[in-house]
Amino acid sequence: MSGREHFLRRYEELGWEFREVKLKQSIRINTSNVRGKNIVERLAARGIELEKVPFLETAYWVLRSDFSVGAISEYLLGLYSIQEAASQIPATLFSDLQGKLVLDGCAAPGSKTVQLADLMRNTGLIVALDTRRQRLRALANHLERCHVENTLALKMDVKRTAQLGIKFDRILLDVPCSGNFATDPNWFKKRTLEDVEKNAKLQRGILKEATDVLKEDGEIIYSTCSLEPEEDELNVDWAIKTLDLKTEKIDCYGERALANVFGAQLDRNVENCRRIWPSQTQGFFICKLKKRSG
Repeated sequence: MSGREHFLRRYEELGWEFREVKLKQSIRINTSNVRGKNIVERLAARGIELEKVPFLETAYWVLRSDFSVGAISEYLLGLYSIQEAASQIPATLFSDLQGKLVLDGCAAPGSKTVQLADLMRNTGLIVALDTRRQRLRALANHLERCHVENTLALKMDVKRTAQLGIKFDRILLDVPCSGNFATDPNWFKKRTLEDVEKNAKLQRGILKEATDVLKEDGEIIYSTCSLEPEEDELNVDWAIKTLDLKTEKIDCYGERALANVFGAQLDRNVENCRRIWPSQTQGFFICKLKKRSG
């Protein structure tokens, strides 16, 4: 059985029928930098046709443009960021952000870090981590372009965050994952279940460290762009049972997460998470977690 056939059979068992997906490019308006400018009208005057993303406040799909939307003055001035629609959801799910101490545990290349800063109105402090110097340079360039003033970028493995000696109010974990076929045409050819299991183990280590540095009343948003339950529902089930975390209900685009995975019954609270099958967006999984004692 080929990798493609194997994964498609898994998706069918999980209740989803495979379909080819062609994603539309999407942008997110950086409201802190706009200051009354009508960016939609401004881009329309340049011949860029946009469509509002219905499940996000400041996102638009690019329907037509005769040139790269990443090569014009409005982009270079930080008035908007290019960011896939599903990946814009996690940062919006914190209960409040302004003035908070926030950890962006897997930050580069920086779209979500900039989004956090925008939602925080450049208040508080974001500690943004990544392990690779080249990716940190990309992050720094993104922060500078978008006039972010409240972020400290560090070359550090998120699993060593406790060394900072800080407890965080809010933690965003858009963790390294196996990805999905909607964003990679060669995905089925190169992915194996061994990859998935290796990533799931890495993610559990990140979740454990994040729990250790989370304040008692703090919040973790955990997300992946993987469709594989080992990295999604099964990891959340593990976190509930092992780390004494609880899920919070979230109101966002996507389906209720799976409470039964390949015949295994999970904690019912896993259903509070959201699973997004590829359609309008790429595949995604999102969960909000808090300490049970908090």
